[in-house]
Amino acid sequence: MPEKVHPTPSGRARELVAGAYDLHVHVAPDVIDRRIDDFALAGRFRDEGMAGFVLKSHYTPTSERAAVVRRSVPGADVLGAVTLNGSVGGMNATAVEIAARSGARVVWFPTVDAVNQRESRAEGPPGAPPPPWAVLQDELAAQGIETPAVHVLDAGGQLLPEVRAVLSLIARHDLVLGTGHMGRAEILAVTEAATEAGVRRIIITHPEFTSQRLPVSEQIELAERGALLERCFTTPYTGKVSWETMLENIRAVGPRHSFLSSDLGAPAGPPVEDGVALMADHLLKAGFSEDDVRTMAVDNTRALAAAPETRAP
Repeated sequence: MPEKVHPTPSGRARELVAGAYDLHVHVAPDVIDRRIDDFALAGRFRDEGMAGFVLKSHYTPTSERAAVVRRSVPGADVLGAVTLNGSVGGMNATAVEIAARSGARVVWFPTVDAVNQRESRAEGPPGAPPPPWAVLQDELAAQGIETPAVHVLDAGGQLLPEVRAVLSLIARHDLVLGTGHMGRAEILAVTEAATEAGVRRIIITHPEFTSQRLPVSEQIELAERGALLERCFTTPYTGKVSWETMLENIRAVGPRHSFLSSDLGAPAGPPVEDGVALMADHLLKAGFSEDDVRTMAVDNTRALAAAPETRAP
């Protein structure tokens, strides 16, 4: 079967996203096959004029790896993270504290082990193959390695004490909270508690994703609480949502409450360094201004990365 031909970003889009961070990439080394490794990607980001990216893994902390890449590829700001799935002990305050001391920037709440994701893993587009993480979970289960889902709410819908402990650490270290693949009730409860705990940077992870599907009214409510809505390129590109729906959601919530990321790294996807610029092209074609695109691609991602501003307010 011939390799899929992917679109190429325009020069205009490349210029608009210069200085941006991609806060959501999946690259090698990983237990899942990836298109590119972190060293090569850092060089490509630098060469394309982008500031850097956050290494996201569903399974392992990435802060130490990010530090090695930063030192080896000058000019690319590669940031680490931790995702609170079963492989790090779930809702584990120790894992968060160690990640923070190792230089992590982002703490994602459960993704592949979220209760919501476990319950909705079959909701991909018709005919789509199971995601690689689901295949991996099935392989582990066949070996007798069963990873329980990571809960954030008790049977009465109240936040568990270990969740509040984690939020306290995120606030203390001024880290970014990402909501992962949690469901609507979990996202609302965690966001409210995070704000009360003093967390200053909150990402609502791909709200259009199949296991989230947050209605625009809730997206607006979350934005009003100070959260930023993540608009991932792969979500519409792979057919999980229509471009029209995502664009309508951005308009309704407002560009200043959204930011662009790619969620790229799968072997069949476009080059990872193209994702944010390709997203910019779609936005420009849909009538968004260059200032809107720059706000979402550069200003908001740099704020989340705690990088200096690139233009005057």
